[in-house]
Amino acid sequence: MSIDAIQPLGAISPVSSFMNATDTTGAPADPAAGVNFGNMVAQGLQKLQDAQNTADDLAVEAATGRLTDVHDYIIAATEANLATSLTVAVRNKALDAFNEIMRMQA
Repeated sequence: MSIDAIQPLGAISPVSSFMNATDTTGAPADPAAGVNFGNMVAQGLQKLQDAQNTADDLAVEAATGRLTDVHDYIIAATEANLATSLTVAVRNKALDAFNEIMRMQA
């Protein structure tokens, strides 16, 4: 019994073709010229507030009987919960980094 070798797939291009690809995201080439961390945090907090407001509005609609699809509320509440968890995790990492810097200076 003969065992044939595995043949490469022709539909998949080799990874080396991506090595010379240009960036099309519009992001600045210089990392120092990128987005300010403070602005990123402020935008993240604004998105968190928006998600919580949406979930609150849908909860009120569910309580008053005006909500036609309960899944909308469940999805919005889950998104708000995940956004809150992410915000707390970022805050904890920032505090850990601050404490580590303070220990290095002591």
